[in-house]
Amino acid sequence: MTDWPDIVNGTLEAAGGFFILLSILRLHKDKVVRGVSWIHVAFFSTWGYWNLFYYWQLDQWWSWYGGIGVVTMNTLWLFQIVWWSWVERCNRRDPRHLSCGPYDDTH
Repeated sequence: MTDWPDIVNGTLEAAGGFFILLSILRLHKDKVVRGVSWIHVAFFSTWGYWNLFYYWQLDQWWSWYGGIGVVTMNTLWLFQIVWWSWVERCNRRDPRHLSCGPYDDTH
């Protein structure tokens, strides 16, 4: 039987995934990392993977399905942060030469 705390937690997890998606879309649009560190996103991604294991063990299926959304979005966001930070660092070295990455803001 599903308990109401599991339903509430799963709903909050799914909502969290949606709000992280907004950050992903903003970073995709801006292509520049500002005001966010990869460290806290990596921490919450790791915690999300732990939660998937934990919810599975507790048979909290609403939380588990909602947690999939959060961990997926956090992982995507983390990869985006690392990628765009690398591209920016690379372009700062020599903006005319794109050997470090495919990003060229002149187009």
